[in-house]
Amino acid sequence: MTTGTLERDPRTGFLRDLGGAPALGHIGPNWFAPVMGTGIVAVALAALPFDLPGAVPAALAFWVLSVVVLLAVGAATLGHWARHPATARGHLADPVMAHFYGAPAIALMTVGAATLLVGHRVVGSGPALVVDVVLWTVGTTLGVVTAVVVPCTAFTRHDVGVDAASGIWLMPVVPPMVSAATGALLVPHLPVGQAQETLLVLCAMFVGVSLLASATTIVLIWHRLLRHGVGAAGAVPTLWIVLGPLGQSITATHHLGQLAPGVVGGPTGRALEVATLLYGLPVLGFALLWLALASALTLRTARVGLPFGLAWWSFTFPVGTLVTGVSGLAAVTGLLALQVLAGFLLALLLAAWATVVVRTLRGIHRGTLLLPPP
Repeated sequence: MTTGTLERDPRTGFLRDLGGAPALGHIGPNWFAPVMGTGIVAVALAALPFDLPGAVPAALAFWVLSVVVLLAVGAATLGHWARHPATARGHLADPVMAHFYGAPAIALMTVGAATLLVGHRVVGSGPALVVDVVLWTVGTTLGVVTAVVVPCTAFTRHDVGVDAASGIWLMPVVPPMVSAATGALLVPHLPVGQAQETLLVLCAMFVGVSLLASATTIVLIWHRLLRHGVGAAGAVPTLWIVLGPLGQSITATHHLGQLAPGVVGGPTGRALEVATLLYGLPVLGFALLWLALASALTLRTARVGLPFGLAWWSFTFPVGTLVTGVSGLAAVTGLLALQVLAGFLLALLLAAWATVVVRTLRGIHRGTLLLPPP
């Protein structure tokens, strides 16, 4: 074994396709996608509007797994920066990889929320709250920085073609929406009065930051699809990322709307509560339209050939945010149809996660996912 390189083991075939390349040579921020995709399953299971046998132990299992994956990816990232600093610094200059800097922030906040909602059964309510506060604070700070630095870099340094609009452009602007949705979970734990109101207002501002930036980007993606077609097969899974800000915004407005009457009170609080449905239901309609479009385009591409890559994790987290969003709307309305929809989306999420995790483990074992991205 050489420094930073894991050689082929002829007995097991481990990393047999790495070809002598350093195992940590190309660990970019996109590797936090498996953390996001695993953690959201735990959150989705905890948010269901109906009782599902086995949901609690399953959520605990996914929470534990998300923590393990976060630690593993975090260690690999540190190793990458230590052994390959030039490559690591170059990620921000890459017009594709740079946008994935939103993934670490989302991953931290997702695991934090899962710890508060699920992990408290293992570590206790107090420690779970502390973990969530720390991960939310770090993730929010990183997410705000990413939402400014990555677009600014893209505006000034990246060479972007007229047909380059992609779902990955949403990655750096989605973290503030995740901050809003997960930050709302912390509001009840703050002192009544100014503290709760301040965090509630801050989360509402985060919704605006991400919502308007995401809406602009989604328009560009629609325009690109209309004028230039679907594009490279490997990038098709990123179309599913559009569901992320849509589902997460429904979740965020639901949480904030339910908190508003108790935190703000009066007509303002009631108005914000009603806004949950006035916003959530129409956006859910568009999200389902996009789900149908993304599914059709993915199946069409798969018939020709859909190469596997970390982009396949786009099939997980965005769908998970739809599960939490629909679950919130179902809880408010009591509609059986929305409960059924939440169950269907959860089944889709679990099927996608199982498929992608198997392919990911196979890619790591063979070393193909550790090679330079094409």
